[in-house]
Amino acid sequence: MLKLFIPVGIILTASLAILSSISTELFLLQLSWIGLGALLLGVFYFLDWGAILSYRWAIVALYVFSIGLLVFVYLQGPIIRNAASWIIVGPFSFQPIELMKIALILLYANYFSRRHISIGRWKYVTGSFIYFIIPAILVALQPNLGSAVILFGLWYGTLLVSGLPLKRVAASLAIFLVAGALLWNFGLQDYQRRRIEGFLYPNRDTLGINYNAIQSRIALGSGGFWGKGYKQGSQTQLGFLSVPESDFAFAAFAEEWGFFGVLVVLTAFGFLIFYILGIAAGAERNFEKYICLGVAIMFTTQMFINSASVTGLFPVIGVPFPFLSYGGSGLLMNFVALSLVDFVRRRNRGS
Repeated sequence: MLKLFIPVGIILTASLAILSSISTELFLLQLSWIGLGALLLGVFYFLDWGAILSYRWAIVALYVFSIGLLVFVYLQGPIIRNAASWIIVGPFSFQPIELMKIALILLYANYFSRRHISIGRWKYVTGSFIYFIIPAILVALQPNLGSAVILFGLWYGTLLVSGLPLKRVAASLAIFLVAGALLWNFGLQDYQRRRIEGFLYPNRDTLGINYNAIQSRIALGSGGFWGKGYKQGSQTQLGFLSVPESDFAFAAFAEEWGFFGVLVVLTAFGFLIFYILGIAAGAERNFEKYICLGVAIMFTTQMFINSASVTGLFPVIGVPFPFLSYGGSGLLMNFVALSLVDFVRRRNRGS
């Protein structure tokens, strides 16, 4: 278990370091979410995941329930940061998309493990696509393009590791190009198009759509090897860097803790993914193997998009860095994902 949670602890420590530098309130909130997540891990350790997940209807019910929450939040959710993505009950708030990620991981684990040999048939590829596209459309309508991209990564990543024939991969990529053209013309909001255009032309509109990306790169570059020091990051502390606690937490951390701090975080993250993949390789059942692969794909996709966004290698679409960015519902669901991986580890090692 320690090999799974030590790297997570390192990343969470980095998160607390940058959040305490930004805001004492955010630091205390994140600390409380970490405590709640640790409590969930303790509860789930004694939960018989095997008995629960053996019922296919339970996985389907979780997926349908998550769809229902996405519909509800689209129709009734409050607008926060230009998107209707949250359910708010009193002092508590929750993003249904985080639960949907877990539901989709479990659904695909069940779906692909039962069709592992015949997954190359178009009807099964299409079936897996339908499971993805329904929540993706609901999320894109919020609008929340970043989460829709994560769902796509979950679907396509699981499809690739399932042994999809190369011809099917090439054909599906062609379909995605057509779908991307349709999305550009009919599906994206104006500000989302401007973000993509800003990525393609980084020197345009430096005080507008490209402002956040430029400030992020300044923060990254100014940190040097050792960083400017705790609470010494000018871009972060003076407010030039937008949402340094979430979308640009990686850049804020790099400014104050430098390349060395970034190297520690990325090494810990790489070890986490490597260990999860090792558990997947040792799993005796395909269903459990796909659970671990799904968690690894989810974490890696989010990390790649976030770090690529803050370095200017990808459009800024609001994807958090797992365990580093501030967030309640996202952090809790990440802990749930870890508990599923730990269940697979214990089940296959008898411990």
